[in-house]
Amino acid sequence: MNLRVIAGWLGSRQFASPATHTTHPMSERMRGALFNSLGSIADKTVLDPFAGSGALSFESVSRGATSAVAIERERRAWQTVQKNIQTLGVSGQVTLVKGSCRSWSELHPDQEFDLIICDPPYDDLQLSTLSLLSRHLKNNGLMVVSYPGRESAPTVNGVVVVDKSYFGDAALAYYRKAA
Repeated sequence: MNLRVIAGWLGSRQFASPATHTTHPMSERMRGALFNSLGSIADKTVLDPFAGSGALSFESVSRGATSAVAIERERRAWQTVQKNIQTLGVSGQVTLVKGSCRSWSELHPDQEFDLIICDPPYDDLQLSTLSLLSRHLKNNGLMVVSYPGRESAPTVNGVVVVDKSYFGDAALAYYRKAA
């Protein structure tokens, strides 16, 4: 299945989605609404800890983010993101990490981002990992988590919910660092 970058300098460019049941790409409608709600992300740094296809990283750099770190532990998905980076020509802006978010976080405890976009598997939101990732949020940064719309927004330590959006069976929760 092919996906496409919605807007920005890569707008309408297509890229592959991993042929695996362990990843579920965020719908184009939801991705578009997410990025439209963020406004300008020019010169921002982005963490995409559950990369899947890399769609969130690609959309971010296409819309002006300085860089994105995409983390993926599943081998076939990682290979797909690696190919997509080459296809889209964004190797200078998207850094791909093979491994778990938890391991990456432990190896990079002081790395911070303006924007963290989490699209974890819905059957395992990995709340402890989300809480660990929140430490990588810069002051005044934003963390966005995709979760099943029929559930309440996940409680993530270190951040507080500032907004929510619903898209049928899916939802987005927006978090800021707790004061």
